[in-house]
Amino acid sequence: MTSSSALERSLQELAEVAKEAGVDPAAARDEGLRVAAALAESAPGAPSEWIEAARPGTTELREINSAFFDAAVRGRRWRAYPTTLLTELAAAGSPSAAPYAKALTGVAAAACTLGEPSVTVTANAAAASAAYLSAVRQPRHAPTPPSPSPAPLSASPLSPSFPAEEVLRQQQLLSEYLRGGRGLGPVPSLLSPDEALRQADPQPQHLKPEEKVEEKAEEAPVPAEPAEPEQSVEELLAELDAMIGLDRVKKEVHRQVALLTVERMRIEAGLKQTRLSRHLIFVGNPGTGKTTVARLIGAIYRALELLPQGQLVEVDRSELVAGYVGQTAIKTAEVCAKAVGGVLFIDEAYSLTGDQYAQEAVNTLVKEMEDHREDLVLIVAGYPDPMVEFIASNPGLASRFTTTIEFDDYTDDELLAILTSIAAAADYELTEDAERRVRHLLEASPRGPAFGNGRFARNLFEAAVGRHAWRLKDAEQPTVEELRLLTAADFTETPDPDPEAQPGSEAQEPFRGTPDGDGPSETAGSDPTPVKEAEE
Repeated sequence: MTSSSALERSLQELAEVAKEAGVDPAAARDEGLRVAAALAESAPGAPSEWIEAARPGTTELREINSAFFDAAVRGRRWRAYPTTLLTELAAAGSPSAAPYAKALTGVAAAACTLGEPSVTVTANAAAASAAYLSAVRQPRHAPTPPSPSPAPLSASPLSPSFPAEEVLRQQQLLSEYLRGGRGLGPVPSLLSPDEALRQADPQPQHLKPEEKVEEKAEEAPVPAEPAEPEQSVEELLAELDAMIGLDRVKKEVHRQVALLTVERMRIEAGLKQTRLSRHLIFVGNPGTGKTTVARLIGAIYRALELLPQGQLVEVDRSELVAGYVGQTAIKTAEVCAKAVGGVLFIDEAYSLTGDQYAQEAVNTLVKEMEDHREDLVLIVAGYPDPMVEFIASNPGLASRFTTTIEFDDYTDDELLAILTSIAAAADYELTEDAERRVRHLLEASPRGPAFGNGRFARNLFEAAVGRHAWRLKDAEQPTVEELRLLTAADFTETPDPDPEAQPGSEAQEPFRGTPDGDGPSETAGSDPTPVKEAEE
């Protein structure tokens, strides 16, 4: 049997299982093709064999490679996680979930026959097979459904379809299949046999089935994702409210949470779903907290069970657009694959306009938003006016972005509060003179589109720390207070002394400017008003 015929046979079996489960066979076949391409992506010669099953008769090399790698990018996440259709079947408790998972392992095995033998591909297949089979194990808190046939005595009572031994057996069968058919060694599984058994069925094997069920009922569930401790919606909103400024942003986020919470309650009550858009537009100048709020929104959506993971993937044009037509779609789809389950945050999104490469990226984004409308949230950010042009550049964007959140510039008081909080976090403290000096600097700084807001405050702090260190460089034993306190002098740019210059000589420079804008030098305790006038 050739590689392509092996893949075709496994795809047919997958489609038949899907049909029995009431799932579109064509969608299952497409999912299987993505799995095969993703697993065999690194194997030389794989595209030409894969295309025979995907698009028989295709001979143009560019078309073959484009189709193969596009499928590979869209299926990479399934190297370690269950596929979309498998997840849906398992979540619905479908009896076809287990056969579908087993059919996917057949696709994984067939993928390893594509192209030249590769240890990397077989490792991917082993890990993917274990993920698919483990996905149909029921949650620990779920009751045991009646089994149509007697389960093996060693089977875990909470995983009747695929007990631990079956997960391991499938990995071993895959290894033997590949070794016999392709002349390869054993599959380098990511899990040792003991570890595979422990993860699939962590119960002591000497217990009777009924004892295991009873013991498991007392155990607390151990979530696999995310690794960090999960926060409640209330805790995340409290974290948002604790941020300095951003009053309009906080109000809008609270409104969004209320809408989505009520929508979920309506669904649970059996009422019609209104399909509220979760995608957002952030408009505002740099340094106003857009990325931080985007990360919080991802976590909030996860806490609301609207997203499975809630991770934030932040990108700009350079990470979406390639150098020639055809590759941009692949590059953009790959980025979206990383963000599935969470939030994709695109800063300066209006840079995705004006040329065919950018348009290709936008078209791909629209398609990914539709394909993953349940598990991908897109947040685009930038200056107000250009963002209007960006949304208008594609009809699909306007219909998917219905909420705009405006980020106002920080006031002087808010920027001073940000600076002092940054200092406190680093165990520094500003004196009263230093705070007055900072206020003068803030008043003298023009607030155009290039103003850095929070970044401006951080830059002020970092520059002050540098001057503070220089000021204490000759102190042999400075006190703790001296090491902590930032004075007005630390927020004042002074010229570097020239040891060869004499007072009054032309070699001495009275002015060097400041890193945040030109202005005359000032010594500690002098009147800062001339700085303000010069900068204005």
